[in-house]
Amino acid sequence: MRTGEWRSSISEKSTMKNVYILAIDHGTSGIKASLISEKGSVVESDFHRTPISFLTGGGAEQDPEDWWDGVIMTARRLLARGTVRKQDIVAVSVSSTFSTTVAVDERGRQVCNALTWLDSRGAPHVRRLMKGFPSFQGYGLAKVMKWLPKTAGGPTLSGKDDIAHVLYWKHERPDIYDRAFMFLPSKDYLNARLTGKLAASHDSVQLFWLTDTRDVDNIHYDDELIALAGIDRTKLPPLMRSTEVLGTLLPAVAEEMGLDKGTKVVMGSPDHQCACIGSGAVRDYDGHVYIGTSSWVQCVVPFKKTDVLHSIASFPTAISGRYQSVNEQDIAGGCLDFLVGNLLYGEHGAAPGAWPDDPYGEIIRRAEKVAAGSHKVIFTPWLNGERTPVDDPTVRACIYNISKTTTFDHLARAFLEGVAYNTRWVLGYVEKFVARKLEELTIIGGGARSDLWCRIFADVLNRRIKRTRDPLQANARGAAFIALVGLEFISFDDIPGLMEYDQVFDPDRQNRKMYDELFKAFLEIYRNNRGLFRRLNA
Repeated sequence: MRTGEWRSSISEKSTMKNVYILAIDHGTSGIKASLISEKGSVVESDFHRTPISFLTGGGAEQDPEDWWDGVIMTARRLLARGTVRKQDIVAVSVSSTFSTTVAVDERGRQVCNALTWLDSRGAPHVRRLMKGFPSFQGYGLAKVMKWLPKTAGGPTLSGKDDIAHVLYWKHERPDIYDRAFMFLPSKDYLNARLTGKLAASHDSVQLFWLTDTRDVDNIHYDDELIALAGIDRTKLPPLMRSTEVLGTLLPAVAEEMGLDKGTKVVMGSPDHQCACIGSGAVRDYDGHVYIGTSSWVQCVVPFKKTDVLHSIASFPTAISGRYQSVNEQDIAGGCLDFLVGNLLYGEHGAAPGAWPDDPYGEIIRRAEKVAAGSHKVIFTPWLNGERTPVDDPTVRACIYNISKTTTFDHLARAFLEGVAYNTRWVLGYVEKFVARKLEELTIIGGGARSDLWCRIFADVLNRRIKRTRDPLQANARGAAFIALVGLEFISFDDIPGLMEYDQVFDPDRQNRKMYDELFKAFLEIYRNNRGLFRRLNA
């Protein structure tokens, strides 16, 4: 169902005093449901944690039924508070993790656990798909030239893309591949559960690497790439724009959630694209930094381009006629989960339910006791390999330059600084990609809630850092803005004027020399040890 079919009801609702979107933000750690006003203000929010299973050989799975339970419970709790009348909620819009893949049956129900964006078990199959002679960094050049002009990239050798997940099922779990009626990105799985309709948006299906994106206003599947990948074309979802209306809530779902049966569901976007829009950085070359479980530095661009060597490319976005420069670093805020669960409170078990109150606040408080540079202790945040600016699944995290005077407080700050060094690494290549310096960056995500971490980013990156109000809500806000644009309550051009920022962090010149020295050492650590990591972890 297309947006135009709703225009008569839109004109009526646009005169309403109160208009809200129920935004579902599906992240690695859980489901967050938020009620967002027409002006982008977060009215209410609720969270439900979902588990993840890490398996030998690079597996990282989640049960989609846990996601669905989270959607129902958070929505029901929000509506029960009575802050917003259900008749004022005009749509549901979903943001979800990029490159998390679900094999579904004809009804849109999962046939097995989902493979998350951390799952790398498809890597051997991608390497076989992309090999050839002559070769460069594991890619056959002839193969690269089949993908690159059409998709702005190609299947990554780390094996963490949707196409790698599908190839894993095909070659190692043919029972699942054969049972699957369709393979859906996680966002579109949730949409299928909401509406009973199976489809994907142009941006959510990007990491299947099977769409021709050369004309951003006419994205379509490419038969040659599908044939090369050896994937059944009938198992790929039909495509729609992110701002289009997929349908209305199934009656039983509406009743469970506490919403009106006629509530619309807008297609929405993956987390990268929603975060960009929710950051307010929707104009060309306005940059933002996201610090959640993973991290990235991105901006909207008016061109299609690829930096093959550093895994940066122009991907479709919900904004008509525009691409987004996409990259993703594997672990960022997730390093604090490791520090808390594996090191600081390991004796209590790594399960979050066993942690004491406010463990992350304790990390920040201890880090605040230490001067910039952490006594020259350096942490490299490659707990699960890295994606960009190097596609290296074998590199691993280390803590360098520990001495007898090193305390846990030094380690706490070194973890925060190590993530910032990694972000500075990719920022340099993003600025080369867009051929300009990003003087000011908006920061969003859970990590942005810490004043200390924001100051560290400003100092390490040597950039002004501007924090949005409710930085943890950027994905949900972006999903809501997409729905509001699709339903013609606002335009994308209106978004910068709707944004609110609560603090600006300028670089401290006194820390410049220290952080330049440590960043240089950070790069040397990778260059000097990548061969060793490859031997140890291949």
